[in-house]
Amino acid sequence: MMDATAQNYAPLPVTLVRGEGAWVVDDRGRRYLDCLAAYSAVNFGHGHPRLVAAAHAQLERLTLTSRAFGNDQLAPFTRELAALCGKELVLPMNTGAEGVETALKVARRWGYQRKGVPAGRAEIIVCDGNFHGRTTTIVGFSSDPESREDFGPFSPGFVSVPYGDAAALRAAITEHTVAFLVEPVQGEAGVIVPPAGYLAECRAMCRDANVLFIADEIQSGLGRTGATFACDHEHVVPDIYILGKALGGGIVPLSAVVADESVLGVITPGSHGSTFGGNPLACAVGREVLAMLATGEFQERAAMLGQRLAQGLASLVGAGASATRVHGLWAGVDVADETISARRVCEMLLERGVLAKDAHGHTLRLAPPIVIDEHDLDFAVNQLTDVLRAPSRVTIAAR
Repeated sequence: MMDATAQNYAPLPVTLVRGEGAWVVDDRGRRYLDCLAAYSAVNFGHGHPRLVAAAHAQLERLTLTSRAFGNDQLAPFTRELAALCGKELVLPMNTGAEGVETALKVARRWGYQRKGVPAGRAEIIVCDGNFHGRTTTIVGFSSDPESREDFGPFSPGFVSVPYGDAAALRAAITEHTVAFLVEPVQGEAGVIVPPAGYLAECRAMCRDANVLFIADEIQSGLGRTGATFACDHEHVVPDIYILGKALGGGIVPLSAVVADESVLGVITPGSHGSTFGGNPLACAVGREVLAMLATGEFQERAAMLGQRLAQGLASLVGAGASATRVHGLWAGVDVADETISARRVCEMLLERGVLAKDAHGHTLRLAPPIVIDEHDLDFAVNQLTDVLRAPSRVTIAAR
């Protein structure tokens, strides 16, 4: 049968039909260990019973009203998320890119109405190597040629500086700068972790210059790095959190911009909206996600398993990998053999029952669900070890 899907992805040759926990099953009945977790959207595993129950209960009651009317899940969700973030207001959306676009609009309006930047002059500083989504505005300030090619003209008002270089940020700030948008860890770039103290220094710099510090925690937030937010590792509280992916529990799209009234208060009726944003089904699932995070169990588990992952990958440096980077249960592995692409490594892992994703040619990303069993995590590391150390002699592992 002909596939009518537009080719904006080049997926691995597997068709998944079922999932439970960290494992998925294809249309031939073969099991695979999911070490991508839908780019952290499935932090809590496939079909987590609490999240499925929350979705089922709400499905039987009410799924969508639009924001033309209220619903009984919206206010509790925003209140609970604001409390988790230590902020005052929440603006719910659907996808991560929508969350980023919303934050950009908020920052610009804040700059004009609260900071006094002349009309049309607002500038937002971003980082080289960033990934914040796929809209035309966002790809316009991407440094990835594949994301940008033939999609212009692009929106002005963005200045890019090297990631991890606080001095470069300081030099780029002007009287027209309204915000600094940053990923606490650059996931799409290959799990790039900035130097220790970078986030804290940038946070202080933004505060001194009256510039909004915007943390894109769409992939790094909600337990992935061993803390609720990646910013927590440096005791940094941004002016704006952008959240998504895991917020919907791997069941529904759900994103949010979270900030204090002094920032989000610039949004007024009619100035921004979304038909599905804040729908009762997404809010009900999101509330259960927040309840699960409130115990700290998943954050602690990601930290513990992250240490195990780091230990397992350390032996690969000089033995198939040129470098590894681990932050919580999230890792980037640079393939040493330049004749073997990370895509090819993913194909070989697929044959051995492990699903992973390449990033930018020779980097492999690992981000399994936080619920993964420690022995299953070891299995994934062992398969990767076999593949990288002797790729020409790889045989299929039974699982």
